[in-house]
Amino acid sequence: MNSTSKVLLTVIGAAAAGAVIGLLAAPDKGTDLRRRIQSAANDWTNQLANLVNSSREKMGEVNGELKDRAESGISEVREKM
Repeated sequence: MNSTSKVLLTVIGAAAAGAVIGLLAAPDKGTDLRRRIQSAANDWTNQLANLVNSSREKMGEVNGELKDRAESGISEVREKM
């Protein structure tokens, strides 16, 4: 995991914790509070899933690029032999 991913996960976690604390401190009825917490949790879960999926896609692209470069390098070495 690179430093950018770590920072993003830290920011997401801190924001989620802040949102939950804010919801718990708000003077709402229990059912309203639970509904808002559930909604916030679903939103954060979806955002995290999107982050994971985009990271997987990017890693696949990088992997393919590295493979292409390696094959190209091998071809160049074979041509020079």
